[in-house]
Amino acid sequence: MNIIVMGGGLVGVATAWYLLEGGHSVTLLDRAPELASEASHANGAMLHASHTEPWNTPQALGQLLRWMGREDSPLLLRPTQLPRLMGWGLGFLRYSRPHHHARNTAVNARLATYSLQRMRELEAETAIDYTQAHNGILKIFRHPEEMETARASSRLMADSGVRHETLSPAGISQREPALADIQAELAGGFFYPDDASGDARLFCQRLGEKAVERGLTLRLGESVQRLHVKAGRLRAIDTDRTTLEADAFVLATGAEAPYLARQAGLRLPIKPVKGYSATLPVGGLEAAPRLPIIDDGRKIVITRLGDQLRIAGTAEFTGYDRRIRPQRVERVLEQGLANFPALARQVDTRQADQWACLRPMTIDGPPILGPSGIDGLYLNTGAGHLGWTFAAGTGRVVADMIDQRTPEIDVSGLTLERYQ
Repeated sequence: MNIIVMGGGLVGVATAWYLLEGGHSVTLLDRAPELASEASHANGAMLHASHTEPWNTPQALGQLLRWMGREDSPLLLRPTQLPRLMGWGLGFLRYSRPHHHARNTAVNARLATYSLQRMRELEAETAIDYTQAHNGILKIFRHPEEMETARASSRLMADSGVRHETLSPAGISQREPALADIQAELAGGFFYPDDASGDARLFCQRLGEKAVERGLTLRLGESVQRLHVKAGRLRAIDTDRTTLEADAFVLATGAEAPYLARQAGLRLPIKPVKGYSATLPVGGLEAAPRLPIIDDGRKIVITRLGDQLRIAGTAEFTGYDRRIRPQRVERVLEQGLANFPALARQVDTRQADQWACLRPMTIDGPPILGPSGIDGLYLNTGAGHLGWTFAAGTGRVVADMIDQRTPEIDVSGLTLERYQ
């Protein structure tokens, strides 16, 4: 088949890769001049099955009300967005009920575990160097009640094969000496030995290069303008350059997917959620951490990438505003470096590369994969903060669906049918 993949981030490139493996003729489109230019560019750099809980936790409503309008909050709802979020927001809160949240955490954990297996296979097959490390991930807590809540999620995820080890504050310091200075502040933590880390942008671009060697046609700097649906089938798309026909299309444009889907009469329950990151040079600094760390209370992740340290976090409901707000980046840096007082005295935060992106969040948490209900149009979108973790798995699942093969994992809770 001749297949067009719309979206040149991790999800789109991984989907194109597996479609090429199936013997298809594949074209990948993206509006940016290079792959991984948007949400895949400078994310938290973690490949984790350990952090798959949807953001709409049972505590979400209280947190949103408490933090509304506060620039220093990890979860920020800008009041100007309230009218646009009304319907979606009520659904977001409905799915925050404990039984919904537990079910969707399990769905995400199942997909993440599968995806990390596929990722290890891809890494072995392609020999791509993306500053990867397979050292596990450490999650830390300052309050016992937060740790107990996370303990319940860790038990739930363990049913999907997500192994974890409980650590005392002293055990955390032994595992990561860079945290020794704040040991007295910690209630404990968990270590997830099967998780990994790596530069998502490097991986995406290098996998794209190898895909081109296998026959992928890349059309970069070209944006999709219109979807042509006739008699219930998507037959062609207009770009800003030309009209392209294909046997099948995959919509993998992240936060932009609802706009394009709406042209085909399809409403996707996805909203953009802005996240920020800062990347600092730390080469030669002994106080820099070696392990990837999730600071659960502050909603911050910290990842070593060779001689650099990536600090990322926050969830900001601000519509399609892509501006990098310096005060938000400064807050991410401040909260991340608070875990390493000695390092904070050594680094110059003015050297940080700042980044912001829009992550596509579904109303319930898991991504939307597979048939759209419109012949010829398939979906791979809505991964939220887990796009890097899910990319290999969702790419393989959607390729299997297009080829009418039964996916290797149970896809219940992952298709559009769950909303019907």
